[in-house]
Amino acid sequence: MSRNYRIKDIAEMAGVSTGTVDRILHNRGKVSEEARKKVEKVLEEINYQPNLIARSLALKKEYHFYTLIPSFNQGEYWETFCLGVKKAEQELLSYNVFVHNLFFDQYDKSSFDELVDQVAQAEDCQGVVIATLFMDSALHLAHLLDEQAVPYVLVDAYIDQTKCISYYGTHSHDSGYIAGRLLLGQIEEDDDIVIFRFIRKGDLYSTQVQKREKGFRDYLLENHYKGKIHPIAIHADDQENNTILLDQFFETHPQINAGIIFNSRAHLLGNYFSERQPEKQFKLIGYDVIDENVYYLNSGHITHLIAQRPEVQGVNCIKALFRYLVLEKLPPPINYMPIDILVKENIQYYNNYI
Repeated sequence: MSRNYRIKDIAEMAGVSTGTVDRILHNRGKVSEEARKKVEKVLEEINYQPNLIARSLALKKEYHFYTLIPSFNQGEYWETFCLGVKKAEQELLSYNVFVHNLFFDQYDKSSFDELVDQVAQAEDCQGVVIATLFMDSALHLAHLLDEQAVPYVLVDAYIDQTKCISYYGTHSHDSGYIAGRLLLGQIEEDDDIVIFRFIRKGDLYSTQVQKREKGFRDYLLENHYKGKIHPIAIHADDQENNTILLDQFFETHPQINAGIIFNSRAHLLGNYFSERQPEKQFKLIGYDVIDENVYYLNSGHITHLIAQRPEVQGVNCIKALFRYLVLEKLPPPINYMPIDILVKENIQYYNNYI
């Protein structure tokens, strides 16, 4: 309905006083259960939407949300996520919503732990977005927020031991399962493959990477893969040492022509193959549509990228907290993003922001 209903109108329709309606709409004071049911029935019938902008401005109430996400360089995955966060904040400025971004090193668990108390003790913190790369640390923060009744949203990987109000991201296991199908479809069932893993301080692998690898292995197992999987650990920020490690690995395993990396650093391997082994027809699968990955997808050094629309996740995480705290509406608990599969033939048509 297009009509703007006043409190007086709602009171007359429900057969109660204007004071009763006011107390129900603003959740203050006592009202009888009978009166509440009458008013709520009318509100549902007229699809009543309160003027929340006017209310928040009148009360001059501010909403401060915190995000705990990995630090990034220009063009990386988490920068795109931050663009979504910023977009949501700008859309909600009229509601006095402000977002404070806190960054940790995604390859160093201690850098996340150092931020936990800062968030838990922040007097103005009314909602939190948590990137769950380090499961134990994310659980610890979640428990602290539960004790304070501070709502939080998870991103990156879902952790079912929490009381988060919502999760935004892909189904990590299924994305790994799909990756298994993509890779097995390019090789013989008895070909050896390599899993490239980046070394982290504190936790060996992120929560999401563990779930993706589990899904990947499950697909191979279910489809009677007969080859051998060779994991190799490389460093996040030491390309010179990585080159030595990779050279040694492929000297020892020259038969391996296919592999996968479960995060957005596939471009580092694309660079290695283009410079060190340009004649090797290596089939590499990676994750996330960032510029450097797209470059090596187009060059043929990456065969597939699996993407998950990080900007959309950033927007939705902030809006979920907004809906919960301002609109008093509980968002859907689990919101799986599409698992997008990109090849060089369709990458030019992909919109990362829809």
